[in-house]
Amino acid sequence: MSKTSFLGDKPINRIGFGAMQLAGPGVFGPPRDPEGARAVLRRAIELGVDHIDTSQYYGPDVVNDLIRETLHPYPDELKLVTKVGARRDDQGGWLPALSPRELRQGVEDNLRSLRVERMDLVNLRVITDTGGPDVPLPEQLETLQDLRREGKLDLIGISNVTLEGARRALEQTQIGEIQNSYSVIDRSDEPILDLCREHEIAFVPFFPLGSAFTGGPAKLAQDPAISQVAAKHDVKPSQVALAWLLAHYERILLIPGTTSVEHLEENLAAAEVELDDEDVATLEGAQQVGRPHA
Repeated sequence: MSKTSFLGDKPINRIGFGAMQLAGPGVFGPPRDPEGARAVLRRAIELGVDHIDTSQYYGPDVVNDLIRETLHPYPDELKLVTKVGARRDDQGGWLPALSPRELRQGVEDNLRSLRVERMDLVNLRVITDTGGPDVPLPEQLETLQDLRREGKLDLIGISNVTLEGARRALEQTQIGEIQNSYSVIDRSDEPILDLCREHEIAFVPFFPLGSAFTGGPAKLAQDPAISQVAAKHDVKPSQVALAWLLAHYERILLIPGTTSVEHLEENLAAAEVELDDEDVATLEGAQQVGRPHA
């Protein structure tokens, strides 16, 4: 199993770091332990992480500020990936921000808070079933295409997208990655993964260890199939879940998040877990969980 892949045409290590958890509870406000958050970021770079997934609306500003204060000037090989399409209210509520003006402002806010001139990739967070402005997906993508032409971002990604939405996006522009919920215990988006295979696009699963709303890592540990494979390799169930993802498609990139250096090291060590055909067959029996209704 290869430990490297590609983000667009750029080589990248397959396990990066998702920075969302570095904010306070509910991804809002400062962390309880700012120095601990900085220690996780420093250790990630020491261990070869070259891909950090963040957003200005994590906090807001809190996570990007921590990244900038800890890592700027950034290592040459570090890819900074962000997400736009949402904003926060004064109480930490999540609101859509999908108009051309709001999307442009979202990218500018990330450039400002990270102190960079260009983002390596900007994900468009596709929001459905909200009371927000009805902005057609093509118009949202066109705004990001304009920003790419202006040199403010390199690659465009899409997140939280339906299969039909992903197909429409691919008809309009080149897509660098698709970021959707996916794990060994939630394979609902397998058709989107197949679409990524067809087009050789990176797939970045959020909730790679299962959603906290449906049990998360605790659910992994309770699954007999996952526990059996973990015991065979003398590793944690969470490491098996990450290794399964890496073995499932060569362009899957992982961004597990944590506020603990110990957990960070465990997550990155999953790249060393080599699953054989028997393991993969066993993990086919992992119990699938339903997704929570929004």
